[in-house]
Amino acid sequence: MMKPDTSQIFPTFGNFLFNNRKFVLAVIFLITAMFAWNIPAVRMLSDFADLLPQEHPYIQLHNSIRDTFGGANIIVMAMEVEEGTIFTDDSLDRIHRITQKLDSVSNINHNLVSSLTHRNTRKIFLTPDGTIRSQNYYDPHHDKYTQEQLAQIQRDVVASTNVYGLLVSPDMKSALIKGTLNEGQLDYGKVFEEIQAIRAEETAPGVKIHATGHPVLVGWVDSYSGDILLIFFYTILIVLAILVFYSRRLYGILLPLLGMILTSIWGVGFMGVFGYNLDPLMLVVPFLISARAMSHGIQKMERYFLELSRTGEKVPAARNTFNALFRPGALAIVADASALYLIGLGSVPINDKMAIYASFWAVCMVVTVLIVVPMLLAELPRPKDVAVKHTMARAVFPKFARVVGTHGRSKAVLVTCLIIALCATYFSSWVQIGEPEPGSPLLYHDHDFNISSTAINDRFPGAEELFIIARADENGGLKKPKIMKALTDFQNHMMLDPKLGGVKGVNNLLMQVNQMTRNNDPRWSVIPSIDQNIGGLLFMFMMSAPTQGALQEYIDTDDRLANMVFYYKDHTGETIRRAIHMAKEWIDTTGKQVEGLHIDLAGGPVGVTAAINEEAYETNVIVVPAVLILILAFTLWFYGSFHSGFMMLVSMTFATTLTYACMGLLNMGLNVNTVPMIAVGIGLGVDYAIYMMDRIKEEMHVADDVQDAIRRAVTTTGVAIALTATTLVGGIIMWVFISELRFQADAARLLIIMLVMNMASAMFLVPAWVNIFKPKFIMQAAEERWEKGAGSTIDEIEDLV
Repeated sequence: MMKPDTSQIFPTFGNFLFNNRKFVLAVIFLITAMFAWNIPAVRMLSDFADLLPQEHPYIQLHNSIRDTFGGANIIVMAMEVEEGTIFTDDSLDRIHRITQKLDSVSNINHNLVSSLTHRNTRKIFLTPDGTIRSQNYYDPHHDKYTQEQLAQIQRDVVASTNVYGLLVSPDMKSALIKGTLNEGQLDYGKVFEEIQAIRAEETAPGVKIHATGHPVLVGWVDSYSGDILLIFFYTILIVLAILVFYSRRLYGILLPLLGMILTSIWGVGFMGVFGYNLDPLMLVVPFLISARAMSHGIQKMERYFLELSRTGEKVPAARNTFNALFRPGALAIVADASALYLIGLGSVPINDKMAIYASFWAVCMVVTVLIVVPMLLAELPRPKDVAVKHTMARAVFPKFARVVGTHGRSKAVLVTCLIIALCATYFSSWVQIGEPEPGSPLLYHDHDFNISSTAINDRFPGAEELFIIARADENGGLKKPKIMKALTDFQNHMMLDPKLGGVKGVNNLLMQVNQMTRNNDPRWSVIPSIDQNIGGLLFMFMMSAPTQGALQEYIDTDDRLANMVFYYKDHTGETIRRAIHMAKEWIDTTGKQVEGLHIDLAGGPVGVTAAINEEAYETNVIVVPAVLILILAFTLWFYGSFHSGFMMLVSMTFATTLTYACMGLLNMGLNVNTVPMIAVGIGLGVDYAIYMMDRIKEEMHVADDVQDAIRRAVTTTGVAIALTATTLVGGIIMWVFISELRFQADAARLLIIMLVMNMASAMFLVPAWVNIFKPKFIMQAAEERWEKGAGSTIDEIEDLV
């Protein structure tokens, strides 16, 4: 079987382009103008629906019940008093005002607002004539309450399992006010401003107003969009400083910047054409891709001046630069784009969209950098100063080559890498699925949002809601005693979880009404044994309520679906996994024995987060190996050697293992936001190993032996790799120091670590591997005759050191 010969494809392609370079450049700049025209259409916003894996059964359940029982877009506010309890006229009136204001927030679902003072929160009682009645705990039109009346309200609250602990904290110092937004095209910025206005208006000495929930989180994230301009400004300054320090040539500064600008215009313009929005959480990725474009431009300039110093002519130097770097550059870019595109293998829309626009953003570097920069160099006036600059990097990197300069040292490097990889494997086991700590990992621990979340979770047995649906086979099926008793058994099973603070369901309501009709005797807090009694009690409760839809939060109108709400202390990955596991455990054992009953998982904020976590894990299991395998396949095809792909696989696996270890040490969970960063880091990081491998192969045409080729490669390409890595780090490092979003800072920190690890892998692991195992596709290069014009010219190493 003959191996594919790609050695002449790229030089032939390069010659064709260069022979028509004026026309090609005109077409490229015309396309650039088209993309630039569409940039204003790009919006920067977060869409809740983009986070939901629509194919996951939990999300399908969420979509089916959100308009009936509520969704996951819940706003949770809490009023907390420092002295005394909330059972004062001032505090109860304040709770009522906050409730009314929350009920007026944009896109709020008026049927799903709840608080102690809300019209649907009522105490149920039996009149002397045996009729069930209900009334509000607090009447805003009542004159000033006496101390005795306030004490009675407090006793009534304590007696209600639907209020005490769920809407009023056990210590009586806090009260929750909840609201659910209608999902769709939401203006989170406007909602957030309205929530913050309520907090500002109702905060007083001795009174704190907390706010949490996904809409509030998105509002905080969007509020920091202005930081992007500051980060962008500092990033440009850092990149310019790197270029000036390293290049000290006008072309060496302007052309890499031009490549980055063209790439950014194509990327953002593409988003405008197809209507994609920029999510603030994912902005690190576009910054990194643009910085990568500039790093490719830097490598082009580095090689151009080396070729120019040898040939003395700008067009041959530009042509040789293209021929030498197009193949490894195209392979590196394809690897980047493939890693980004594979992110869309999951069913999370935010990743699906980013997979498309980010992969295009990356692949367009083939045109905006690999083609444009050499063509412009062929057209622009020849630089006067063509001598190689003797910089610190050129003095240091020949010393790095000594690390793998002998057979024994190369063995030591490989053994050291193996030991590091084994240690990293241990720390990788620390990585958790989902969020590893309470609050939101998107924000810092001392942020107002996390402080509010902590305060609410500390005061209440459970503020994080998990919806589980009981479904009967037929209409009215839920009124059967055996099904109601099964729901109670299911709740008791779930209550074994120490993180579960309370439950609410139609069976609880039924037992409460049954007890009430029996002179409030607690022995009658049971499920009736006759179907008609169950229907009668629920009918009595519904008819006693002065508002319509009194049973809507518990059961649908066909008595076929019932919502059970479980209140948890937090939504960490461990808590969610345990909750889902316990639910499935009961369903697979006891639940299967209950004829006509089905338990469907899962809705509410906890259920939605469970779906996102499970999808993130499955995406990670699929995407990361797929990226590794695809890059292996591309490398094999480009170089016609399995060993070349296997060597890249070793390098990527080493760096990826270290990445997971760093996530474990940084306490970063595996979620919908971090999985794309891992794939991005793999794709971008492998570039270094590809360039180093290609340069060693190239140097074998003129080197005395493999160690001499390694020394030449590390001394030349090593300098370019260090510079590109520095440039990429400079392109995202300001996210670490300036961004108010902890996730952006952690993502940037993680990517920086990945870039450094991949650079170290390219500098030491790849040369050591070549020195020890001597891949055939590299060693054959020493036996081939170098054809003039068919590939790169070789730099004289003596001129560089």
